[in-house]
Amino acid sequence: MSDQILAYEDFHPGRRFALGPVTVSAAEIIEFASEFDPQPMHTDEAAGRASILGGLAASGWHTSAMLMRMMIDSYLLNSLSEGAPGIDIMEWRRPVIAGDTLSGHSTVLEARALRSRPGIGIVKFRHELENQRGETVCVSENPIMFRMSTATVAQTGAGA
Repeated sequence: MSDQILAYEDFHPGRRFALGPVTVSAAEIIEFASEFDPQPMHTDEAAGRASILGGLAASGWHTSAMLMRMMIDSYLLNSLSEGAPGIDIMEWRRPVIAGDTLSGHSTVLEARALRSRPGIGIVKFRHELENQRGETVCVSENPIMFRMSTATVAQTGAGA
């Protein structure tokens, strides 16, 4: 993360933010699944190996949570984020197996000012995560709202 706080104006189409790397342990998979998705392939190594997933596998929801954490660490905590109104796409393309290392990127697809909320813009992202073999494990798209810089708000009169 840089020292500069990212405002809406910093998220132009095509800009990319690196995500990860994060290595996923068996203990983390079991801990998350035990609380949120206690299916056998997520909580028991033998059941995971016997499943079509081929090993102890993170829940897709765990993969999504790891993606969120990577976004937080890469750019969201250093921004004027105001949250997200939802998720447009969430695809779990391959299982995340204990020991996998995930990395990827978030790419800005589009950005526009909100007429309904002066001083706020909405930025649509595409997030992609791969494992250490270069296989895509997760693809997601969603909009995130960001406050505009005070300079932009002052120039346009878009504010409180």
